Amino acid sequence: MERPLVWVDLEMTGLDPERDVIVEVAVIVTDGALETTVEGPDLVIGQPDEKLDQMVEVVRDMHEKSGLTEAIRRSEVTVTDAERQVLSFIAEHVPDQLVAPLAGNSVHADRMFLRAYMPQVESHLHYRNVDVSTIKELAKRWRPDAVASAPTKDGGHRALADIRESIAELRHYRDAIFGPPSDNGGTPGAAPDAEDAGPVHEA
Repeated sequence: MERPLVWVDLEMTGLDPERDVIVEVAVIVTDGALETTVEGPDLVIGQPDEKLDQMVEVVRDMHEKSGLTEAIRRSEVTVTDAERQVLSFIAEHVPDQLVAPLAGNSVHADRMFLRAYMPQVESHLHYRNVDVSTIKELAKRWRPDAVASAPTKDGGHRALADIRESIAELRHYRDAIFGPPSDNGGTPGAAPDAEDAGPVHEA
């Protein structure tokens, strides 16, 4: 797959990886042009009641409304099981480490939890992120027309649905702002950027 992106979405009990835990994970791999999409594991992770009881009211209401809380209580999948399945899927489609950026919305938060609870997955990915939320924030300032015409979201705070919506959103900004992919921007045979040739860079 040419210039792959690894899309990961996590649902958590909160935003503090020292206190909160992952309760759902989904992953999709796309090519850089967003034309080829392969859906991977979509897993609810079982957690003890004491972890669920620590959720603040807004998160508790969100997960109850989506049906996730009930699914968590039924699940026998551990975070170790989930990490193994997610890593296996990613490695199948992106065998080499430090090649594919992590993609999604506000994906820095997902990376924090991956680093804490699924370090093998996090270390397989490139250190860079492709954050659709950043593009949206810039478009608000420079191309508000593109934001106004963006697809609406209704993922309901479930991991796989949220990723699908993130991909659709980035496709929209690709077409509305950047234009169609060029021969060096994600199509087969494109040469990698010189700055991406090595595993570690500052920028």
